[in-house]
Amino acid sequence: MNPLYPLLLSPVSKEILWGGSRLKERYHKTAPFEKLAESWELTLRPDAENRIVNGAYSGMTLGEFISACGNAVVSPDYDGDCFPLLIKFIDACDRLSIQVHPDDAYGMEHEGEPGKTEMWYIVEADPGAQLVYGLKPGITAEDFAAAVHTGKISETLRFVDVRPGEVYFIPSGQVHAIGAGILIAEIQQNSNITYRVYDYDRRQADGSLRQLHTDKALDVVKIRTEEEIRALRFARSCGDTDEVAACSYFRVRKIDTAAAGAVLETADSFLSVLCLDGEGEIRCEGETYPIRRGDSYFIPRGCAACTVTGNVSALISETNA
Repeated sequence: MNPLYPLLLSPVSKEILWGGSRLKERYHKTAPFEKLAESWELTLRPDAENRIVNGAYSGMTLGEFISACGNAVVSPDYDGDCFPLLIKFIDACDRLSIQVHPDDAYGMEHEGEPGKTEMWYIVEADPGAQLVYGLKPGITAEDFAAAVHTGKISETLRFVDVRPGEVYFIPSGQVHAIGAGILIAEIQQNSNITYRVYDYDRRQADGSLRQLHTDKALDVVKIRTEEEIRALRFARSCGDTDEVAACSYFRVRKIDTAAAGAVLETADSFLSVLCLDGEGEIRCEGETYPIRRGDSYFIPRGCAACTVTGNVSALISETNA
């Protein structure tokens, strides 16, 4: 077996009607279509899997690498079944649907895969850009259901102005939507279950309306206070100053190396390095690996300590599952 090293991953591109062009123009992404909505930077799913593009394992899929090197390169508890995380860039040129995700129990019972808790890091936002982040204070699940059925859903939603650098934690059951003019990095459970409640009556290229999942969405909606959301967001916090989330599923840190390099060590999990801006190098056992805005590296558990140098802004994610 070859020695472990930082693996540069090739993304999986997704075309969706609300996508834009920023990922192509600024983040070095390519796609054979115009509206590049999502770039899946860390994915191991039957329908979407990264391929390694550097070093001795170049050409392998991420799944083939794990099979060759053993499940321990993910985490001590990984059994090879469901890879724990899915990490994306999302470019919303137009509004996304009003939606909600189920928890694990509902997801497994009704869809055969885990639910979805996720975190958004705002990378870019046009002036005046907004998210839908939960419901207005005082709105109950019953109020929301009534509004959905009477066409008054917008009156129940909490709209939040956003700026680059902000973090939004979305536990399962929370109503949410990305607004137009926002580019985010998303760290989430490895699930693709989305229940749409409202999609502005938009039509796809073939003229059809996108499917809504109203009954299931209303089944899973949960109302939480800001304090309850924060408790979930930092449920397994280590107290590090660079930590932006540490829930039951993932831990995410934000590093900036302009003043000093950042040392990355794998202990109980692989590390995902998602470069948000800048450029520099990852140094590992005398070798250097270039990194620039848009790059995604997978550092296997068991790899020697790495140092990120240069002028790099990045999210460092690992599994907490």
